[in-house]
Amino acid sequence: MPAPATPHDPSQLAALAAEYWEGRMQFDPIEATLLGDRRFDDRMPDQSPEALERDVARLEALQGRVAALDGGTLGATDRVTWAALRGEIDSDLALRRCRLHEWAVDPRDGPQVLFPTLAHLQTTTTPDQGRALVARWQKLGRDLDGRVANLRRGLAVGKVATRGAVERVIRQLDELLVTPTSEWVVAEPARAAHPDWPTPELSSFQDGLRHAVEQVVRPGFARYREVLKGEILPRSRPDDAVGLSHVPDGAACYQRLIKVHTSLDLGAEEIHQIGQAEVARIRAEMTTLGAKLFDTSDLAAVQRRLRTDPELYFRTRDEVEAKAEQALRRAEAAMPRFFGRLPRTPCLVKRVEPFEEKDTTIAYYRQPAVDGSRGGTYYINTYAPTTRPRFEAEVLAFHESVPGHHIQIALAQETTGLPEFRKHLGPTAFVEGWALYTERLADEMGLYSGDLDRLGMLSFDAWRASRLVVDTGIHVKGWSRQQAIRFMLENTALAENNIDNEVDRYIGWPGQALAYKLGQREILRLRAEAETALGPAFSLPGFHDRVLANGAISLAVLRAQVESWVAERRAAAR
Repeated sequence: MPAPATPHDPSQLAALAAEYWEGRMQFDPIEATLLGDRRFDDRMPDQSPEALERDVARLEALQGRVAALDGGTLGATDRVTWAALRGEIDSDLALRRCRLHEWAVDPRDGPQVLFPTLAHLQTTTTPDQGRALVARWQKLGRDLDGRVANLRRGLAVGKVATRGAVERVIRQLDELLVTPTSEWVVAEPARAAHPDWPTPELSSFQDGLRHAVEQVVRPGFARYREVLKGEILPRSRPDDAVGLSHVPDGAACYQRLIKVHTSLDLGAEEIHQIGQAEVARIRAEMTTLGAKLFDTSDLAAVQRRLRTDPELYFRTRDEVEAKAEQALRRAEAAMPRFFGRLPRTPCLVKRVEPFEEKDTTIAYYRQPAVDGSRGGTYYINTYAPTTRPRFEAEVLAFHESVPGHHIQIALAQETTGLPEFRKHLGPTAFVEGWALYTERLADEMGLYSGDLDRLGMLSFDAWRASRLVVDTGIHVKGWSRQQAIRFMLENTALAENNIDNEVDRYIGWPGQALAYKLGQREILRLRAEAETALGPAFSLPGFHDRVLANGAISLAVLRAQVESWVAERRAAAR
């Protein structure tokens, strides 16, 4: 009979988790700043292939040490941490091996958007923080040159971005470069008031930042633009070759990305079929509700009405923002009846910044900063308000803020006793699956104003189901950009400008779009199983609290957590 395994010292796992997080922050100091870890504010990531290989070696060594621990000898909480840490390391390695940085040109999160965003979020409330920002901006030209070198490496082996993405980024850079440098967003901190700073410190900061922007940042973006225009664009992929199947090693990369984003071992064909079934199911719901609202069972006619009736769209930017604010506050008031634990961190509504609004999504959420300098923020896109549907506004707010992203992410950050990585990371399927789950939960909570808003909810659900079909269609089945757009036009009520941006997002961010519907399906399945198993002992607030108790975790670990909660409730009811 074998001897029982010796329990591991919990401090060993804690040390590995801390080592992983510290290595991640050092590898990507911009991520550290965005999270509120201000230790690396003067640094830029090293874009060189040597730095990437060093990080891969670090992760592989850490992977072996974490795997050497026997998860069966750990306590319940540490078993979750052990599984989560293995998952994060595996995902990091998968992303490094895909080498997306060697060809991706991104209109939504590329340097022309990232650095203006950073200028707003990297606060300079002290002279030390000001010096750090100047030092970082002085390195920005080298960062851009490193990105160019990576694109050239990709080009040499046949990897190149899509024409649409490259053209958009060139247009963004053209708009930037015709603007006087003094008006650039990255120069804004030099124009901000710093009333508590000594005059010499303030003058040094302002002069240093202006010099860095004029002499380093502007020339760096100009060089970046010239390479995109002269070298990348002529060899970029056309609209009928936008998927990873047209990139060397693309098929293997896509399979890795499925696991990274969904935490599931599913093949692309199975996901495609799930998506088609979900689309058909939701289309039936939309047809029924559309007939009630518009007196026609022709879904295409309902979609035309939703897309063309000006009364169903906003008129001004202020209206878009006000509706988002109203929906958020109404949701906050209803929360105590459906959740036992609520975050202390507030959620704010803010407009998407002008430098990104043309090419980004309709909204997004930015998590709070761990140093307390910034709460959770629901960014709503108010660009071209007459193209923004009123019937989508409520479901969008519930997904991005409360009870969606803000509740899950802020609670994770506030959970005591978790290692740092568990407070901030986790599979996309959990994070986005939860937010999609809450769109229908909001209907249970009585938050939708009427059937038109519920039709917006169904359209959003169809949108996420369509992603399973479209993402796999693009990256495995060879779908063209127009084929993907056509499918979403036929199966959702989204506005065409939104669909254009969304399809471009799936092209440039392979696999991420799969996470929403697959995560939602698993949460709904677990809830149904728990309700059946517990009967009158089932508590919806209790279920929500258990789902959110551990930060973002893989769907397999989530299943184990919910099953454990069901067993606990059963035992308590005896």
